[in-house]
Amino acid sequence: MRTLCEFAAREGDLDFRYTPAPSAEEGIAGHQAIQGKRGYGYKSEYSLTGECMGLELYGRADVYNPHAGLLEEIKTHRGDLSRTRPHQRALHLAQLRAYGALLCRQEKRKSLKLALVYFDIGKNRETPVTETAKADELWQELEALCDRYRLWAEQEAHHREQRDIRLSGLRFPFKQFRPRQRQLAETVYKNTIKGDTLLLEAPTGLGKTLGALFPALMAMPAAKHDRLAYLTCRNTARQLAVDAIERLRAAQEEPQIWPLRTLVLASKADACEHPDKACHGESCPLAKGFFDRLPDARAEAAQADTTLTQEVLAKIAAGHDICPYFLAQEMARWCDLVVGDVNRMFDQSALLHGLTRQNNWKTAILVDEAHNLVDRGRGMYSVQLDQQRLLKIRKTAPKALKPHLDRTARAWQGVIRDHLETGATPVFLDNLPPALTGSLQGLVSGLTDYLAENPPDLALQEVLFESVAFMKLADSFGEHSLCEFRREGRGRASLSIQNLVPADFLRDRFQAAASVLLFSATLSPGVYYRDLLGLPEDTRFTSLPSPFRADQLRVNFTPKISTRQAHRNASVEPIAALIAQQYRARPGHYLAFFSSFKYLNEVHAALGSHAPDVPQRAQYSAMNPQQRREFLAGFREESGSVAFAVLGGVFSEGIDLPGDQLIGAFVATLGLPPFDAWHEILKHRLQQRFGAGYEYTYLIPGLQKVAQAAGRVIRTPDDQGVIWLIDDRFLQPQISRLLPGWWFETEAAE
Repeated sequence: MRTLCEFAAREGDLDFRYTPAPSAEEGIAGHQAIQGKRGYGYKSEYSLTGECMGLELYGRADVYNPHAGLLEEIKTHRGDLSRTRPHQRALHLAQLRAYGALLCRQEKRKSLKLALVYFDIGKNRETPVTETAKADELWQELEALCDRYRLWAEQEAHHREQRDIRLSGLRFPFKQFRPRQRQLAETVYKNTIKGDTLLLEAPTGLGKTLGALFPALMAMPAAKHDRLAYLTCRNTARQLAVDAIERLRAAQEEPQIWPLRTLVLASKADACEHPDKACHGESCPLAKGFFDRLPDARAEAAQADTTLTQEVLAKIAAGHDICPYFLAQEMARWCDLVVGDVNRMFDQSALLHGLTRQNNWKTAILVDEAHNLVDRGRGMYSVQLDQQRLLKIRKTAPKALKPHLDRTARAWQGVIRDHLETGATPVFLDNLPPALTGSLQGLVSGLTDYLAENPPDLALQEVLFESVAFMKLADSFGEHSLCEFRREGRGRASLSIQNLVPADFLRDRFQAAASVLLFSATLSPGVYYRDLLGLPEDTRFTSLPSPFRADQLRVNFTPKISTRQAHRNASVEPIAALIAQQYRARPGHYLAFFSSFKYLNEVHAALGSHAPDVPQRAQYSAMNPQQRREFLAGFREESGSVAFAVLGGVFSEGIDLPGDQLIGAFVATLGLPPFDAWHEILKHRLQQRFGAGYEYTYLIPGLQKVAQAAGRVIRTPDDQGVIWLIDDRFLQPQISRLLPGWWFETEAAE
């Protein structure tokens, strides 16, 4: 019923002016609070079913009193009810009356009392909107909704049938698989059919994108999957997925008939046509009458004979004068394959997770470059509050906001006084400062009231969103997170909630999926990802053999060089000499990775001084996209050089330099994070929880960076290259066992 109403009953403007909405947990608690009050004779979550215009309808009414003939629909909110937008109220009323129609038919009632109950969870106050309606008029309204949806539903049923027929007989786009790629595809297919969770370590060179997409799509009909989500941590990986889909399509019989709707979700910053305007009809022309023009645009997008990329959606949206970004959000409901960033499934307001839950979809998840998901997950559930931003707007804020801003400013001063003796040193707090978090409640309420009645103000909105994000995570603050206070100077304090264990937030996202595949070239050991991401206990780990041979790669160690902090200065000259020696023995393109720009620049200078004959260039901080492209272009020049880069930076993963573009790499560090107070707390927390504090904090994340960086060297079965692992600790068994096994297969055999 909710899907029916959202499709057929929305009308008017798009309006995304901020209103402080309850969280999902608060909404559930609000519903339960009202249901609990109603007492004897009332039925909660009352099941309704019926048929109208050939559609089978089902839903659950929040509260029903059969003796009083009263049906109640509960909507939770926070703050002034008048801020609930007209299009939202219209949808709420349509849902209530649709439930009423179904109830009258099911219970054979001629009339019914209807109550739309708005419940302010902050004030624990109900505001009912009541009416008495006749069964006949309710049924006529329901028929009108169903009539709008029926043709679409028939079209969708036909689309699903044709999609499943085509996917069941999907052809692989090449005559044969790459080495090991068939094993990859078979592994993915079996995992999808079984509905399992799998961590798949698939080395570079297997053709992972196509090798994962092809079997996951082919398995959709047999697994009865509704949707497939292909999620990435980088924009470039999304384009690889789009290219793979186009390649699959071209390889099929009658490629012009391709009943697989594919959507690429772009960020709002990339897709917005009017970034200077607010998202409501009074400000943006593309929001005015959005829902009135949406049906025609949606129909055109659904029939588009191509992947719904940002460019395609922009063209369709322009033809109907609606917002392309929110057209894409709508099409996420109706596309079979959605390609997007991992935040679309895993962050606090994830679109795909919400749709999966609402529609009871069986959604399969593929996560590319999944080794990044631990850090990305931490980032999604971390937030920082800045004193400086508050003080800046306080100077020019309208009079109505002064009391709230002054109260919050005083709360900031209280936190600073409590930790004045610490100076600029970060302080880690056991609990969030209650006075500051309490003042934020009033600030959010005041800002919301003001912005609802006045023209958009970007500076005020930024403070509002920052405060709301902080409060949201403050509600769930616990052992999985850390509170850090910093003071860089007068008026420059910050308070952050930093997530340490994303598992506690991501677990329910994985549980909602029909099948999960996380794949990357570096996913060892699997238990590390299972623990930190909150994957099920029965998650399987599989590592596929590399298509490359150990004789393609010469791995060298340096037992007499240490890159430990205490030995760093002494290591500069030997490393420079080693680089010069290797380059002179075999001139060509090399990458040299270091733990910091300072270390990088020291070796860079030493090499220039003692070996001026060795061409070299270096990454520097804050490179813009054009400068990065120019840096990469240097690898395509005929004359070789040594390119210096920071380990874990933009040039240590996600770049492809086959053949002579890169013939060697030097990794002058174990990649271990700094042994600072933050990481020591993380180590303590992970030791308490998983019994592997040092490994999970330092060793595994560091050596993953090493493997990713060194993995730039061998990209095809014909490549030949050399890797220098520069630190005596690389020879220790606990270190070497975490490096890719295929590097050492020859030695192991001997």
